[in-house]
Amino acid sequence: MEKVIPAAAFADSNSSIMNTSFTHLHFAGGYLPSDSKDWRTIIPALLVAVCLVGFLGNLCVIGILLHSAWKGKPSLIHTLILNLSLADLSLLFSVPIRATAYSRGVWDLGWFVCKSSDWFIHMCMAAKSLTMVVVARVCFMYAREPAKQVSIHRCTIWSVLVGIWALASLLPLPEWFFSTTRHLAGVEMCLVDIPTVAEEFMSMFGKLYPLLVFCFPLLFASFYFWRAYGHCQKRGTKTQNFRNQLRSKQLTVMLLSIAITSAILWLPEWVAWLWLWHLKAGSPTPPQGFIALSQVLMFSISSANPLIFLVMSEEFKEGLKGLWKWMITKRHSTAPESQQTPAGNAEVLPDQVPPSEKEKTCSPSSSKEKAEVPILPDVEQFWHERDTIPCKQDNDPTPWEHEDQETGDYDKD
Repeated sequence: MEKVIPAAAFADSNSSIMNTSFTHLHFAGGYLPSDSKDWRTIIPALLVAVCLVGFLGNLCVIGILLHSAWKGKPSLIHTLILNLSLADLSLLFSVPIRATAYSRGVWDLGWFVCKSSDWFIHMCMAAKSLTMVVVARVCFMYAREPAKQVSIHRCTIWSVLVGIWALASLLPLPEWFFSTTRHLAGVEMCLVDIPTVAEEFMSMFGKLYPLLVFCFPLLFASFYFWRAYGHCQKRGTKTQNFRNQLRSKQLTVMLLSIAITSAILWLPEWVAWLWLWHLKAGSPTPPQGFIALSQVLMFSISSANPLIFLVMSEEFKEGLKGLWKWMITKRHSTAPESQQTPAGNAEVLPDQVPPSEKEKTCSPSSSKEKAEVPILPDVEQFWHERDTIPCKQDNDPTPWEHEDQETGDYDKD
């Protein structure tokens, strides 16, 4: 979030403000010079806590969605929720940079980070806002006919996702163009340097950008969610699938909670934005604490959304349990295999198999072969008679002695 401070300057490395005149100094990249050590400690600590909770929550949601897709249960709603979670996860990668910028009075993170920090954050937030509009539209389509599955071609889904991210990357491009580092009053700063030619354009950008990214998407999403909730309130006939109708109502309430929570947590950021962009000479500037806390609330959206998914959705709860059981069973199954199979010897020769295991492995197969191969009646009678007649030669331990006796008997005869 930029900060516009007319008639401000910095005299030393601790960023103390002097009365030297700087016209419309825009801070960017999260650079917020402050003499208060408390704010330099509290704000980074809050950002780190938000980052950890958000990473764990979004990784759980993404793992559940990918596990359900691997099991063959992908859907359009799941794809859009996955896009929301990926946008949240991408947004959290900028939190450590923002926490570092808040904790220091001098910008020492480099030119590229200064130029791309605000652009990247607003790109992720714009992608979330545009995705929420598509989610609301699909939710309305599902609530209107809950028994009918919403089926859209896969190429269409990918085209919509690519279009969302492309538009989200184009909207905050002015911040990329005009953000840069400047060495002023003995201090390295990250700010938005607006030339005289582009002042009118940036003034228009400061007014239109909140409308395109926050107001209009929230208005369209609210319209579709209101219509979807109206369809969910209608009682169906006995022939309709009551379970699908109840599921569509739970889905609508959950997504509506996501939209309302995101709007409430994002609203202070836009209040600070409009306050700063419409700041006139001599008017009071927003407090530094309000600007910093509005940023913390904006980043906390990435932590609140996965918690809502995991708390309000029975499907996500079951998916989390299934994912946990799958991880445990996979871990237990890989452990015995690693113990039984020697390293480097994936194949075991037949001679190396113990006799007890040979009997275990051969007996079921031989019994199956006997059960499968038919035996003719004549052959069966032959083997039965052969088994009942005792064979002396087969059971005699010294057959050569009896051979001599038999030959002698023949001679006598």
